[in-house]
Amino acid sequence: MIVTTTPSIEGKRIIRYCGVVAGEAILGANVVKDFFAGIRDIVGGRSATYEKELQRAREIALKELEQRASEAGANAVVGVDLDFEVLGQANGMLMVSASGTAVVVE
Repeated sequence: MIVTTTPSIEGKRIIRYCGVVAGEAILGANVVKDFFAGIRDIVGGRSATYEKELQRAREIALKELEQRASEAGANAVVGVDLDFEVLGQANGMLMVSASGTAVVVE
């Protein structure tokens, strides 16, 4: 399945629109990760632990997006938008949502 942020796919013609589809992932950060990320914030640098969690959440959201597009009869998703939010008490949860338009291309 082709998934793109662009409104069209070069060299492909959209022949049917199947509707808007979305995928979400909400992951909780645990105390150990928070502790080590806090140390990283103090001494500077990147937090590889949080980067991996963010990547995992993005992959889950995009996988769900593809699954819902496939269920709608699509073979591509165009105009994909990714949003990132923190939720919960003390911002202890990470949410990634992906949405786009499911389409059938030639």
